[in-house]
Amino acid sequence: MSRFTSAALAPDPAKPLTVPATAAPVPATQSLWHLGIEAQELTASIARIADQLEAEEPEQQQAAIKALEDALLAEEGNREALARKADATCWVIDHLRAQGNYRQQQAKRMVELAKCDQRRSDALENTLVFVLTRLQPAATRFSFPHHELTSRRSEAVEISAEEELAPEWLRITTATAPDKGAIKAALKAGQQIQGAQLVSRRSWSIH
Repeated sequence: MSRFTSAALAPDPAKPLTVPATAAPVPATQSLWHLGIEAQELTASIARIADQLEAEEPEQQQAAIKALEDALLAEEGNREALARKADATCWVIDHLRAQGNYRQQQAKRMVELAKCDQRRSDALENTLVFVLTRLQPAATRFSFPHHELTSRRSEAVEISAEEELAPEWLRITTATAPDKGAIKAALKAGQQIQGAQLVSRRSWSIH
């Protein structure tokens, strides 16, 4: 969970995309209060930058990335200040990921609720149609005070045993995809493959 409240992370569109400069070290008696205020200011500023990363205009996205890069590079000679800005950035990352996970869980929950609603409505409709057509087998339309139940005839092929169909009734489809496992092994063995190359990447994670 985020260390800061939503209000601290809420972007203010009226402010420019900048990250406040970190202050010089303060006496130990004031450090906790001062650093707490500074951390919230840094986090709020970086959250505003992060908000612009989803802007519609590519120029705004690039401006946001540059603002964060400039803010971090500005502390090149001050390891303590750089660490505080990097830590504030990590807090925003943690907050966004936690928020994203929560929203994803809520989305899944809403999908399941929607499926449940659909199943219940289908069951009610099937029961209603079954009873009405049993009472009036020849009817193709039913009218009620505020609703009307109509029907239309359609035709569809139902396959009950696909394995029993003759080859002439089967449609053959093919799909191709690179065999990355075999390609990787060949490249590592020194083989040159046109259209493929072995790329080494380093992945990072925040703890």
